[in-house]
Amino acid sequence: MNTQTQLLHARTALYPRDRRNVAVARDLTRITLADWGLTRRSDDVLLCVSELATNALLRGVPPNRCFRLDLSLDTAEVLRVEVQDSGPGEIRTPDVAPESERGRGLLLVAALSDDWGVRQREPGKAVWCEFRGCRPS
Repeated sequence: MNTQTQLLHARTALYPRDRRNVAVARDLTRITLADWGLTRRSDDVLLCVSELATNALLRGVPPNRCFRLDLSLDTAEVLRVEVQDSGPGEIRTPDVAPESERGRGLLLVAALSDDWGVRQREPGKAVWCEFRGCRPS
């Protein structure tokens, strides 16, 4: 997010390590987008939330810990999705065999969002993606 813009909206939620919470995070995102009047690219945003939450659960959330979902919209019409976990590890887009059914999550995030990245935090990391041109209707 540009440091010269102001935040219009923000929503945060913590989710325990449970695969069902990927759907719960996606549902919260769907409700949030509707509350904020954001319809453009909502399917892309929802898919990215699912992928980032799934990655956090599978690779970043130790037992008895949570992952955190942050959604924000700024005055530059940039919607930011960020999923934080407390696990170690470096994020990279993997080389995936064509017949593989796994390993494409970050490739999808990179393709669907306008920007994405990782920031290290203590403990763990935050994986984020941004969508530009998100004007409330």
